[in-house]
Amino acid sequence: MSHVVAFLDHLAVERQNSTHTLDAYRRDLSALADFAQERDLLDLHSDDIRAFIAREHRRGLSPKSLQRRLSACRSLYRWLLKQGLIQALPTDGVRAPKAPRKLPQVLDVDEASQLVEVAADAPLGRRDHAMLELFYSSGLRVSEVCALRWRDLDFEQGLVSVLGKGSKQRIVPVGSHARRALQDWRQESGADAAAFVFPGRAGKPISARAIQLRFKQLALRQGVLKRIHPHLLRHSFASHVLESSGDLRGVQELLGHADIATTQIYTHLDFQHLAKVYDAAHPRAKRRR
Repeated sequence: MSHVVAFLDHLAVERQNSTHTLDAYRRDLSALADFAQERDLLDLHSDDIRAFIAREHRRGLSPKSLQRRLSACRSLYRWLLKQGLIQALPTDGVRAPKAPRKLPQVLDVDEASQLVEVAADAPLGRRDHAMLELFYSSGLRVSEVCALRWRDLDFEQGLVSVLGKGSKQRIVPVGSHARRALQDWRQESGADAAAFVFPGRAGKPISARAIQLRFKQLALRQGVLKRIHPHLLRHSFASHVLESSGDLRGVQELLGHADIATTQIYTHLDFQHLAKVYDAAHPRAKRRR
C-alpha cells in the first residue's frame, strides 16, 4: 500500500483533488491491494488487472463502478510509470463493461420558475430565493456555492468568480433575477465582503448536505413533484442554455467542463426535446393506433 499512499499524497498536494475524489481513489485502490494480497502492486500484469475487474464484477459491482475502479488503476499506474517504478502499463488493453448512459433529468422552464420563486416572507425566504436563483442562473456546482463569499460576486458586471474542480478559476454570468435576490439577501444578512454568501453554523460555510435537504423541503413547499437536488438545477441550466443558443462550446465554458464530451450529454437532451416537438407537430409523425 506504500505506493498507493504516495500516489494519494500526490493527488492531494500537487493535484489538489477534493476530499471526495481522494476518498473514491482510496476505496478503489484499496480494493486492488486487497485483490493482490501479498503481491507488490508493481508486479501486476494485464491479466491480473483483468482478473481484478472480473472479481469485482462477480461481487456485483455495476458497470459504472467497474469503470471507476479501472480508471483509478490507470491513474495509479500512469503515475508509477512517470516515477520510473514500472516499465509498462498493466492497464493497457483492459476494458470494463460498458455502462448504459443515463440522461440527466431536467426541469422544464415552467417547473424551474415555479421552484425558484420562493416567497421572501417565509422563514429564510430571502436566503432560499437567492440560493435557488443562483443555482439556476449560473449552473454552479454545490461545492462552488458552499464556498462562495460576497467578494466573489460583481453585481455591477453581473458576474461571479468560482473555484471549480482541479482548483480551476472561472467567471460565470449571474442573471438579473439572481442578482436582485442576492442583493436582497445581503441587505437582510448584513454580511461583509469576506463572509460566506450562505453561512452555516459558527461562521462556517453551509454544507452540501444542508442544501440538499433544504431543496427537498422547498420542492414540496413549491409543489414541484420531481426529485429536486442542486445538480438538477445545474442540469436544467445547461439544457435550457443549449436549447436556446445551440452553443455547445459556450455551455462547456459556463459549466467548467475540462472535456467537451462531458457537455455533449446535453445535446441528447436537446434532441429529445426536438423529437417531442416533432412528434406533437408533424401530421405524419404519430404512429397509428
